Amino acid sequence: MTVRQYGSPIRREASQLATLKGLGLGKIGRERELEDTPAIRGMVRKVRHMVEIVGEGRALS
Repeated sequence: MTVRQYGSPIRREASQLATLKGLGLGKIGRERELEDTPAIRGMVRKVRHMVEIVGEGRALS
């Protein structure tokens, strides 16, 4: 799955910033191709207000 960051981590909790870093993101507009695992999905869910999944058929619910 491809994840793109569209929101800023400024004034967010430190744990959310750490989650973005763990996903390989951190700046608006960055994209990463990540393996679709339950752990990655959980990280994406934690910062779902700052990232979007692109290039995948299923939506994150």
